[in-house]
Amino acid sequence: MHKIWAVIRREFIEKVRTRAFILATILGPVFFGVLAIVPGYLMSRDTGIKRVAVVDGTTTDFGSRATTALKAARRGKGAAALPRFEVTRVAAAGRELAVRDSLVKVTGLSDKQAPGFDGLLLVSDSSITTGRVHYLGNNVGSFDDMRMIETEIRPVIQATRLERLGVDPGEVMRSVQGIDLITAKVADGRLTGESGAATFFLAYAMGLILYIALLIYGQQIMGAIVEEKTSRIVEVLASSLTPFQMMLGKVIGVGAVALLQIGIWTGAATVFSTYKDQILTALGATSSGPLPLSLPSMKPELFVVFLIFFTLGFLFFAALYAAVGAMCNTIQDAGQAQMPVMMMVIAGFFSVFALIRDPNGTAARVLSYVPPLAPFVVPMRYSISSLSLFSLVSTILTTILGVLVVVWLAGRIYRVGILMYGKKASFGEVFRWIRAA
Repeated sequence: MHKIWAVIRREFIEKVRTRAFILATILGPVFFGVLAIVPGYLMSRDTGIKRVAVVDGTTTDFGSRATTALKAARRGKGAAALPRFEVTRVAAAGRELAVRDSLVKVTGLSDKQAPGFDGLLLVSDSSITTGRVHYLGNNVGSFDDMRMIETEIRPVIQATRLERLGVDPGEVMRSVQGIDLITAKVADGRLTGESGAATFFLAYAMGLILYIALLIYGQQIMGAIVEEKTSRIVEVLASSLTPFQMMLGKVIGVGAVALLQIGIWTGAATVFSTYKDQILTALGATSSGPLPLSLPSMKPELFVVFLIFFTLGFLFFAALYAAVGAMCNTIQDAGQAQMPVMMMVIAGFFSVFALIRDPNGTAARVLSYVPPLAPFVVPMRYSISSLSLFSLVSTILTTILGVLVVVWLAGRIYRVGILMYGKKASFGEVFRWIRAA
């Protein structure tokens, strides 16, 4: 055990001291901070009142009503909210093209001091029947402005249509008012306080964390073993350690590095998600960005389940990556040989999407007992609907059994493969290694 601990300590220290680990660990929280804060700040900062000309080509009062609606649009809420648009109505019935062309010349000027407009809203009698309203301007890339214009003009068109049919627009609007379906998760006969979106995101996030850890750190284990074979360092290590001790120490050491880095990333994402509004307020902005980062809370029992299956899943696939590294002599050969392992990782990740709609169905229950898929499936099922103690314990024991079998097989391959040089081993030769070891 002392020798295994020495290998674990060496692998952990060597990995966390690398420049790549330090940069990735720092850049992860920076990325989450940018994702949570920057969009909200950029989209909510004051960009000034937009000057809009309504080119009214209608023969009714529709253009005037559209102008009034745009003037009522506000940036923000409350008494201190500022107008979003400065609107000027230009009568153009019968001469829409001429008026439009003349106003285009003074629209979108780079000199803000010059008289002109930021955009032109073209309305006509056909806008009422077809619902098509054209907008020409230099701010068409502002999704916030375009959404606000559409939001203000739509009810005016709808009300005008209803009036033409002799129907009271107010009564119709109230009768067709949409519904707001509010979801709440129920588990074991109790409300959990979680929404459907939060439940889905949590299940997805847990699968994604394991998927990323396996792709990054599993391949690091494989690459390190190939490098040690190439440099012949493994021959020196084999004089004081058994191959199984070397493999197990390397897998556990790199796994600890993965837990440390992903823990820092997850903690940073949680902090920025929880305190995003306070940070934006301190910057003088509001949380109206298009990419809000909101992470649902994870209950302690779910965290324990996730940690157990994360550890088991990492040991399972890391042992396979170690075996692949022992089979190969170059990184190129290892990249090709790892495809079966990678396909199992991808299958486990995408099984979350396939089963999330029916987490207690037959397929989900069966796949919970398949060791390569259980680390992805069981935490997803538990996040949506708590499993019985018998089901949870039995899936854990089945996964542990699968891990022991894979580690045993990987250890026998590793024992022979690390001292084999030359061409990449075939599957027939690998089977002979297992028997011979």
